[in-house]
Order: sequence, then structure tokens, then C-alpha cells
Amino acid sequence: MFDYHMPLYRPPSEGRNLIFQATLGCSFNQCSFCSMYKSKRYQARPWEILQGEIDQAAQLWPDTDRVFLADGDALALPTDHLVKILQRLESAFPELTRVSCYATPANIRRKSLPELIQLRRHRLNLLYLGIESGSDLILKKITKGATSRSIGEAMDQVFVSEIKLSATVILGLGGQKYWQEHIDGTVDLLNRAPATYVSTLQLYLEPSVFTEFMKKFGEPFELQDDRGVLHEQARLLSGLAPPHPFVFRSNHASNALALAGTIPKDRERLLKTIRSALEGDGALRPSYLRGL
Repeated sequence: MFDYHMPLYRPPSEGRNLIFQATLGCSFNQCSFCSMYKSKRYQARPWEILQGEIDQAAQLWPDTDRVFLADGDALALPTDHLVKILQRLESAFPELTRVSCYATPANIRRKSLPELIQLRRHRLNLLYLGIESGSDLILKKITKGATSRSIGEAMDQVFVSEIKLSATVILGLGGQKYWQEHIDGTVDLLNRAPATYVSTLQLYLEPSVFTEFMKKFGEPFELQDDRGVLHEQARLLSGLAPPHPFVFRSNHASNALALAGTIPKDRERLLKTIRSALEGDGALRPSYLRGL
């Protein structure tokens, strides 16, 4: 029914939810590890087309209760335009309880606190934020366009607005040389900035960005193997003492080992699972089943 502009990406938890492309591409689109929107030019989709898609979907799925706004960062849209989209969704879907979208640290920080609260009141109540790393060195090497401080400020602002935040960390980003710095910086960030959910992904470089990633990293980069990534996961979980408990997941298809729990309550159980995997007692996801 929808004329989706491919490729289309969404978080694992949005798999059963209705997706509307409010924007195409990513407004930043310079992260060296990310191939998701390299083939697209960032733009807001015309309101008339989006409005028509919402109205068509309402006729087919009137009981829809959750919506994801694609592509890379719908939060880049002006607040008044976002509010117009949200109001249309509220009108079209009486059972609507949640609207979510990807967000970048810069786009969060460009919104004032009153703007974020206004968006939440119109049911935009979950943002997906790619932290990637809490280490300024790693953030610079992957051209994230953010610092640990700016990411923390964005997370704080979302928390105060009472919007839920799902943050992602990419294991393996520091390679074999900087893995401890990568993890220790990430622990420091998560111990001072609140999140509702935290998920870990495992670094996977598509062939289309492999050369760019290696060049921007600025020095030889040795990929972590599964054991190295498991040691990173263990170091991360061991160091976490967050300001508020959060739900932890490593259920993304890129991960060698799927984990689920709440931090800090389930820390020891998760660490035990990792230790078992390192000792050969835990089944890892076969490499041919992994990907983005």
C-alpha cells in the first residue's frame, strides 16, 4: 500500500508496529560505521503524501496502537511539523498509545525542553538514540559528530521531558587496541546519564563502508573476535551503576550472544551467562545468521 523508499530500517522492537516515513535518509549521515542511509539524500516527505498514507492506513488498521516514524531521524523536523503529524496520527488511530523515532544527539539538543514535552503530550514517547560509545576518542574516530558530554546532555534532556529513551552501544568499535577505553568511557556515560532501555549491538561493517571506516579511524584497526566482544560485554555490565535502573538487551541480530535483564538487578545472572559462553558452555549465534 505504501510507496516505501527502500532501504527501510526500524529497531527490533518496532517489528509489528505501523511505520510511516516522515523523512528520508539521515540529516547527519557521516558516521563511518553506518551504511543505512548512504544511498539517500535527506529530505522531509511532503505533508500531502504522508497525510494520505496515514488516512489510508487508518481505514485498514483502525486499531493500530503503535507507530514508528522513519527514516533516520524524524526528530530533525521542525516541532510544529512534527506536532501536525502527531495530531493526524492521534485523530486517525483512537487506540494510539506510542509513537517513536530515531534521534541524534544534535537533534535532541536542538529541541527545547518545552518542545520535547509538547511532543510527548502528543504521544511521541520513545526515542531511539545511538550512543555507540562514551569515549571521546572513539566518537571522533567514527565521526559520530558528538562528544560524551553532548550525548549525556541529550540524554538528560530526554529524561527530564519524561520521554522514554532507548540507547544503543556498539561493541567492538574500539577494535583490539582501544576496547577498554571504549567500554570504560561508555560505562562512565551510562553511570551519569539516565536511560530507560540500553541495548548492545556488535560491530558489523558492510562492504560499502569498510574502506571509509578504516580510513577515518586514522590508524590500523583490528576487529574484535567473539571472545573479545564477550569480554567487552562483561566489562560493561560489571562497571554499570546507573542513576536509574534500566532494561538491558543484546537481542539485535548482530550479537553473538543474546542477553536480557534489568540493570543492576540482573547483573550477576547476565555475567554468569557470559562466563559460561567464554568457557564454551553457551551457544553463540552462528555468524551466517548475524547482520544488520
